[in-house]
Amino acid sequence: MTEARTRAEGGMETSYGFRQVADGEKQGLVNDVFHKVAKRYDVMNDVMSAGMHRVWKDAMITALNPRKDASYRTLDVAGGTGDVAFRIVEASGLKAHTTVLDINGSMLAVGAERAQKKKLSGNLDFIEANAESLPVEDNSFDAYTVAFGIRNVPRIDVALSEAFRVLKRGGRLLVLEFSEVELPLLDKFYDEWSFRAIPRFGKMITGDSEPYQYLVESIRKFPNQENFAAMIRTAGFSRVSYTNYTGGIAALHSGWKL
Repeated sequence: MTEARTRAEGGMETSYGFRQVADGEKQGLVNDVFHKVAKRYDVMNDVMSAGMHRVWKDAMITALNPRKDASYRTLDVAGGTGDVAFRIVEASGLKAHTTVLDINGSMLAVGAERAQKKKLSGNLDFIEANAESLPVEDNSFDAYTVAFGIRNVPRIDVALSEAFRVLKRGGRLLVLEFSEVELPLLDKFYDEWSFRAIPRFGKMITGDSEPYQYLVESIRKFPNQENFAAMIRTAGFSRVSYTNYTGGIAALHSGWKL
């Protein structure tokens, strides 16, 4: 599985699920998906992962092991609802500061409201911006995290280069993403669940199956573990590795800016 990018008349194409669209068209289509599901985003992740996304995110934060230090700064990209950012702040003993960056204002509004309810607003700020062009200075963050969001970026290689740019020397990249199932029986069950059950549940929950259909297809178009690890190395990261969760349904990728 690789991110399809081909040259067509008038410019580059990329994949939007199983469709090929112009580079400039994908972001708007993805934005529409997340405007539709923003208020039920965590429910959506529960449906797509049978609740396992919570366990995987906890494992991600354990791997990150954020410092209990007020100077520790992290950037959580495509994390509008705050699910990962809250975990980082709490794991730091309410010391760390996390910037939540998302291109979708609806998602950020949900996150900001949740942060107020959790009384974590003092440890967080929310920025509406594009992962391909981060409005932050070089060498600004100790860690860059993104959970289930990198596959929605039109130019993943550009986003990874931006991640490298904004990390401090010694900073760490952690990417949690749905990946390629490696167990023969599990992959057949997962395909049935993904293409038959998830869009139906999505329609029941939100009244619209299309966003879920796209999200399922986007998983299949995302690079597999080895290919994505190679992209991280190409962006300049060292000590690149990944850990499969639940037979490869998800994988946590790690890289360091050394």
